[in-house]
Amino acid sequence: MKLKTLFFSVIILFVVFNCSSNIEYSEEFKKETAGSYLYNQDDLIDVYYENNKLFLNWRDGKIEPVAIEQNEFFVADMYKKFRFVQHPETKEWYLSIIPEKENGTVTYDYLKAPDGYKTPSLYLKEGNYEKALAGYLDIKKQDSTSSFINEREFNRMGYNHMVKHDYDKAIGILKINAALHPESANVYDSLAEAYLLNNDSLQAYINYKKALEFFPENKPAKRYVKAAKDKFED
Repeated sequence: MKLKTLFFSVIILFVVFNCSSNIEYSEEFKKETAGSYLYNQDDLIDVYYENNKLFLNWRDGKIEPVAIEQNEFFVADMYKKFRFVQHPETKEWYLSIIPEKENGTVTYDYLKAPDGYKTPSLYLKEGNYEKALAGYLDIKKQDSTSSFINEREFNRMGYNHMVKHDYDKAIGILKINAALHPESANVYDSLAEAYLLNNDSLQAYINYKKALEFFPENKPAKRYVKAAKDKFED
C-alpha cells in the first residue's frame, strides 16, 4: 500500500511540474481572485500576482504554486491542488480543494475575506488589543475549546513580554486572557503581577482580589491583598 501511494504521488508530481507555467491571467481574473482567504479562524492565505505569475503568502512564507491552467494550481507545501470558485448564490470567491479522484463535486473550502480583513492574531501583533479581543471572542462563540484561545498560550505570551520589561504589552495580552477566561484564578494572578511590575499597585490589588475569588488559597495574592487592604479599602 505504501509503495502504491508513493507511486501515485510521484506520478502526480511529474504531471503537475511538467504543466506549462506560461499561464496568461486576465486583469479581471486577477482582480477577482487576488486577496486573503480564510484558512482557518486565525490564519490567512494571501493570493497575489507578480509579473503575471501567481503567488501565495501563507504562514509568513512566499509560495509560488505550479500553475496547471488559469483556474487550477498545485501547492507543494500543502500537497494539494486548488481552483478558484465563485459561489452561485452569494457570489463570494473561495479556494476549492480538488480531490485526487475528482467526482465533479465543487467544495467551498476557504472563503475570500473582505478587503482589509485582519485575523485576531494580526491585531494582537499590531497592539490593537480591543479588536484582537473582539476577534477572539467571536472564535470563542463558535468553539469555546479552540486552540486559538488557549489560556496557557496567552499566559506564556504575557510572561514573555514581562521578561522583556514590555509591561504594557504584557498587560494588553493578559487582559484579553482574563476576558476569554473570566473564571480562571491564574489569569488574574498573572495580570496582577504584570500590573505590579508596571508600578500600578491599585490594579495589582484589584486583580489579586479577583484571583482569590476563584482560588482562596493563593498565598502570594493573600499576602498582597492583606498588606494593601488599608491603602485601597475605605
